[in-house]
Amino acid sequence: MRNVDAAGLGIGDDHPPRIMGVLNVSAESPYDPSVYDDPGEAAEYVDEELIGEGADIVDVGLESANKDLDVLSAEQELDRLDTAVETLESTSGDAVWSIETRYHEVADEALSRGFDMVNDICGFADPEMPRVCSEHDAAVSKMASPPDLERPGAIEDVDWAARSAASPERSWSYADDIYEALSMNGFTDKTILDPAFGGWSEAKTHADDRETLRRLREFRGYGRPLLVSINRKSFLKTIAGRTTEEALPVSLAATSMAVERGAHVIRTHDVAETRDAALVGAEFARNRVRSGRDAGDVAVEELDVTTAREAERHLDRLDADRDAAAEAVVRTYELTGLPEPAVGALRAATAGAEGVDGAEFALAAEADAAAPGPAADPPSATDGGAPDTSDARDAAETGAAGLLICTPAGRRALIDRVSGVSDPLDAALVATDAGSK
Repeated sequence: MRNVDAAGLGIGDDHPPRIMGVLNVSAESPYDPSVYDDPGEAAEYVDEELIGEGADIVDVGLESANKDLDVLSAEQELDRLDTAVETLESTSGDAVWSIETRYHEVADEALSRGFDMVNDICGFADPEMPRVCSEHDAAVSKMASPPDLERPGAIEDVDWAARSAASPERSWSYADDIYEALSMNGFTDKTILDPAFGGWSEAKTHADDRETLRRLREFRGYGRPLLVSINRKSFLKTIAGRTTEEALPVSLAATSMAVERGAHVIRTHDVAETRDAALVGAEFARNRVRSGRDAGDVAVEELDVTTAREAERHLDRLDADRDAAAEAVVRTYELTGLPEPAVGALRAATAGAEGVDGAEFALAAEADAAAPGPAADPPSATDGGAPDTSDARDAAETGAAGLLICTPAGRRALIDRVSGVSDPLDAALVATDAGSK
C-alpha cells in the first residue's frame, strides 16, 4: 500500500486514520454548522471545533455539493478564495489545509497562497489538475464523480445490459463502475482515492452507496490511500429512519466499519465523535503481516482479502492472471439437514487423492457416529442387549450436519462433481454462490 505525505502528514496503512474536518464558505452548503462567510468567525470555528477536536486536515469548500444548484465557474470560486485564505491565516492551530475544487486554476492559486492539498470532486476531469498538484508536490484526493454542465466528470452513463452481454461471466454494478472510474484520467504520486458516497447523480440510489461501503476493501486494490465522506449521508439515515440532525450515531457506526475495511481519511462535520469511531475501527482492523524492504530484502505485505473479487482487484493492479483469485480465498459453510445421499456424495468428492482440489467436508461427530459403517456382530446379552439407535434415527429424521471448507474454484468443481445426487444438496450449493463474490 502506497503511503502519501500531505505536507508532513502521513496518510496510509503506516499511519493512524486521519480526520478531515469540513469548513464551508458557501452559504448554499447543506449543513449549517460548518458554514461561515466571515474569516474571523470561520477561524474561531476551525480552531475550536475542528483542530481543537482532533482534525488532522481542514477541507474548505467554496461551493455547495448540492447537485440541484448551478455549478460555480472557476472565476466565481476564485472570488471566494480570499475568505478561505484569510481564514487560514487567522487560525492558530496546526493542521493540513485542503481546498475543495474541480478547477486547476483554483487549486494552483490556493496552493500558492498557503493551502497544502487539493480535494478534487470531479476526478481530474480538468486535465490540468494532475500537473498543478504535481508541480506543487501536493497530495490530492480524487473523487469518482458524475458529469456536470461545466466539465465532464469521471463517471458516464453505463448500459448495464450491454456490459453484461460483453462479460457474461460477471455481473456489473454501480460499485464496479465507481471502481473503474477512479482510474480514469490517471493518478499523481500523491493521489488519495474517494469512491464518492452521496447523491452525486439522479440515477444513483441508496442501495448503490450501501454496496460501495460493503465492498470498500476492493478499493484497496489500487494500492492507494482511501478517503470516505459518509457523515450524515442519506444512505445511512434511511437505514435507521433518522433526519440529518439525528444521524450522528449511524454515521459513527459506518465510520468504524469504513476504517476497519481500509479507509485512511474520514471527512466529517463531527470531528471529535468521528475521531473516536475511527480509532475503534482501526483497533479492530485485521492485524496484517507487513515488513519493510531494506537493501537486499524482500518486502512482505499481507493483503486484507476476504472475497475473490477483492483478490482480482490486486491482481489487476499487478497485471497478473486474475484466474489466481479463484484460489485466493477460503470460505466455510455449515450445511445442516443433509440427507444420506448428500453426505455420501460430499465425502466421496472431497476424500483421498481423487478428491476435488480446494474443497474439504467435515461431518459433525454425532452424524459421523450414526453414519452406516462396516457390518458388526450383533451385541450379546453381556453387552447390554440391543444397541442404542437413537442417534441414527435422529440423523435419518433431521439430516446430518457438517462444514464445507473451500476456495471459489474448489466450490465450483465440487458442484460439478456432486450435481444431481440430491436436489436439496444442489440447492444448498447454489445458495453458497450468493456470498462468494
